[in-house]
Amino acid sequence: MKIGVIGAGAVGVGICNYLLTLGSVSELTILDRDVKRAEGEAYDFRHTAALTFSKNTRITPTDDYMELIGADIVVITAGAQIQQGQTRMDIAEINAKIGVDIAKKIERVAPKAILIVVTNPCDIVTHSIVANTGYSPQRVISSGCVIDTARLMAIVAQRVNLDPKNVFGYVLGEHGSECFTPKSLISIAGQPADYYCDSNNIPRIDADELLESVKQAGFEIFKRKNNTVHGIAASVFRIIQAIMINEHSVLPVGTLLRGEYGYKDVVLSLPAVIGKNGVEKILIHPFTDEEKQRLDEITTNLRNQMVNVAKLTGLSY
Repeated sequence: MKIGVIGAGAVGVGICNYLLTLGSVSELTILDRDVKRAEGEAYDFRHTAALTFSKNTRITPTDDYMELIGADIVVITAGAQIQQGQTRMDIAEINAKIGVDIAKKIERVAPKAILIVVTNPCDIVTHSIVANTGYSPQRVISSGCVIDTARLMAIVAQRVNLDPKNVFGYVLGEHGSECFTPKSLISIAGQPADYYCDSNNIPRIDADELLESVKQAGFEIFKRKNNTVHGIAASVFRIIQAIMINEHSVLPVGTLLRGEYGYKDVVLSLPAVIGKNGVEKILIHPFTDEEKQRLDEITTNLRNQMVNVAKLTGLSY
């Protein structure tokens, strides 16, 4: 399998590291407009092949999109970082245009590739790409709330002193402030969260408090190191693995809805089956009335944001 990573920044390089050490990739193309940076990372990675038991992947550094010919998956991490004084809408306007420009260049050489969008705000960038290229919605995936869900699992696991992989739950909606945690979907060791906590004399988990902790987790990391890398890189690798081996795993990625839950023309993170064709199916969960109302609010806010971005950029909605 051939994979391209657009952007040789910290997150792009982190994804490459997972692919080279844990993945089964025949070719990896690292594309950055600063080709020397891409070359430096590629040369550095090549030296690890003599020391690890990873696959002997062919690594190509470049600034030329022609090197993506035949790519099966392309990850987009390139884009502007939010600066002091900028609003979310400011960065959405900038990165929507950047994302569409990149996707159009990819489409010329790899029209059958699956795109994974990491550039923030990833849901708006994903929507813009689908609306302004020939890629089908199922083949343009926002990394969405996979990282938020991983943070939820880690936070709950720490509270109950278990391996995070024994915690089940989702953060859904938007990767950002417009997200929510359905209490009805949280379980611990296969048991309802309240039952597990009561049975083990642990204070019950408050879903609203948990969601706030999840939201703060990224800010706390950013405050200390000015970026978040490891979690998002692992999240993207998890999506790639599900595609590569046609895993049919259920992950809360962002995808453009086409009638699911009564929503259209909005990118939301919902439990989705991921396989070789991208988003194979969005699962329909019997949310409580309160949860469905929150999802309605999130959908309305996201749609309004996307309409504003389209007006500001001239992009199709």
